[in-house]
Amino acid sequence: MDLMTSMADDLRAVLARVKAALMRRGRTEHEAEDLLQDAWVRLACYAREQPVDKPEAFLMRAAMNLSIDAYRSRLAHGTEVLLDDVVLVDMSPTAEEVLLARQRFARLSVCLARLSPRTREVFLAQRIEGLSHQEIARRYQISTSTVEHHIAKALFQLTTWMEGW
Repeated sequence: MDLMTSMADDLRAVLARVKAALMRRGRTEHEAEDLLQDAWVRLACYAREQPVDKPEAFLMRAAMNLSIDAYRSRLAHGTEVLLDDVVLVDMSPTAEEVLLARQRFARLSVCLARLSPRTREVFLAQRIEGLSHQEIARRYQISTSTVEHHIAKALFQLTTWMEGW
């Protein structure tokens, strides 16, 4: 066996070890090959400027650092996805759903108008403004049990009037 064949075999063994290490850390074969190629370029560029005592260690460290950098980049920027791999689903409502929602809203508006003014105010303060029973009681100078009564009354009447919608 001549020197060139021996060196080529040694190089293949080194590259195989680095690639295997990358794949053990979760890289696909294709990703590992790309990272290995980038690490090889770094080794070649570095070797032009100064001697590399342990090229296998340099290659391994460079490949691992590149792998870490790629992982961090994906975390920061998201994962690239090929458009062919994506199924786009339109989650917007259909025209029929929009029409039904508008009709329900119109019906609810009519039902809200049918409530007594105080019951409507208390109900909307709780449901729309998000006020607590205590806050509503203070605002309208009524007891919390009266607030509960108004809310229960509104819910019962609205549920009854909206039945079937």
